[in-house]
Amino acid sequence: MKQLIVVSNRVPSPDKDSGSQGGLAVGVMNALSRTQGLWMGWNGQLIDDAEQHTPQSYENEGVQFATFPLTEQEHELFYVGYSNEVLWPLFHYRSDMVEYSREKDAGYQHVNERFARQVAGQIPENGDVSIWVHDYQLLSTGHYLRQMGIECPIGFFLHIPVPPWEVFRILPHHERMIEHLCAHDTIGFQTATDLRHFLDNVERSGVASVEGNTVIYDHRRINTGVFPISIDVDTAREMAEKGEQSSRSKRLKDSLQGGPLIIGVDRLDYSKGLYKRFQAFEQLLENTHTRYGNVTYLQIAPLSRTGVERYASLRRELERIAGHVNGRFSTYDWMPLRYLNTGYDRETLMGFMRQSRVGLVTPLRDGMNLVAKEYVAAQDPEDPGVLLLSNLAGAAEELDGAMLCNPFDVEEMADMLDAALSMSLEERKERWQRLHKVISTNDIHRWGESFITALDQSAAARHADKQ
Repeated sequence: MKQLIVVSNRVPSPDKDSGSQGGLAVGVMNALSRTQGLWMGWNGQLIDDAEQHTPQSYENEGVQFATFPLTEQEHELFYVGYSNEVLWPLFHYRSDMVEYSREKDAGYQHVNERFARQVAGQIPENGDVSIWVHDYQLLSTGHYLRQMGIECPIGFFLHIPVPPWEVFRILPHHERMIEHLCAHDTIGFQTATDLRHFLDNVERSGVASVEGNTVIYDHRRINTGVFPISIDVDTAREMAEKGEQSSRSKRLKDSLQGGPLIIGVDRLDYSKGLYKRFQAFEQLLENTHTRYGNVTYLQIAPLSRTGVERYASLRRELERIAGHVNGRFSTYDWMPLRYLNTGYDRETLMGFMRQSRVGLVTPLRDGMNLVAKEYVAAQDPEDPGVLLLSNLAGAAEELDGAMLCNPFDVEEMADMLDAALSMSLEERKERWQRLHKVISTNDIHRWGESFITALDQSAAARHADKQ
């Protein structure tokens, strides 16, 4: 079996228990453990001269890791600048937030080339290896690997949405981005919508041609497909069962005084729709007097990208509206909206989800959203909660059984919250069974295996074409 090299912007810390890692880590670790694989990426350190540092190697659970630092300037231009001030907002349909500059663009290309050099240095002499590159920070890494003469199979998986042509074309040098993606043998997307947008962008850019789901560029055939990422269902369920018995979960349950809990768990980001959620919860309290003094909404939103002003501004705005809602409705023994910027371990979060009546997952745009799937896995089959899910999340294309809402329609969300809180046990169980069937059939292990299989098949077809 070929060795697998996985490349991502960040890698799991060796100091963290792998059981606390999210979906990507679980899926990648499973694939790597079967191939004596190597995971490469940035180690989170910022230094003065990163070029002088060789990758730091370590082993965890039979998987080799090789990490390296960035300079502060590289981090500012590549990660903060181009990745999160250009690509992230654009790919989430927020063209009004794109802040492009040539300096950021050059910094992004420079770091992608450096990632490629680091990976090339780890390829064995016999070249018997496959490379799997992940996400929007590394769209150009495969291109630079090809420029260095690397001919082994290279796959790419995009975790975030793909915008349609009229949005994508806003990106300066978008033709170059498509050319760079055409260096891969297989490109994977979360949903059929993302795949359709990508193929349309390729055709309309004039960079390459499309035959079915195959892109043809410079005599290369690039296969594309849909590979919706998922979770480890059994591990998530076990975490939820243990977490429900924790002291934190018991304290939370006691504080609810028998009332139902609505829960949201999201990284603090403007794409998650938290402001609209808070407004919808306020509308619920305004519309339904039976909810007054009874229901509690817990929103856990750990801080992210604290160096980006838009995120600091979002935090201030959410604090303002949370204070407004609580100031308007709270009583001496009831605070309806609990807004926390504290992060918790996954076992605690899963325990919180298990005891909640409604899982509120309403991003304005999302590639997949694994919290939706974790919420389903966390539920008690005999008394499950209801998943209220944005129809603009990638997960909405999979999760038959969720209540789907328009995250821009505050009044609709309020009405659906009320309906979810009032839903009969029979309907809740029927919906949960449909949801659980989906996540059990397509779990994180199948995701990794199906992508690697597709990459192997693409590489075999390319080799046959050369004969």
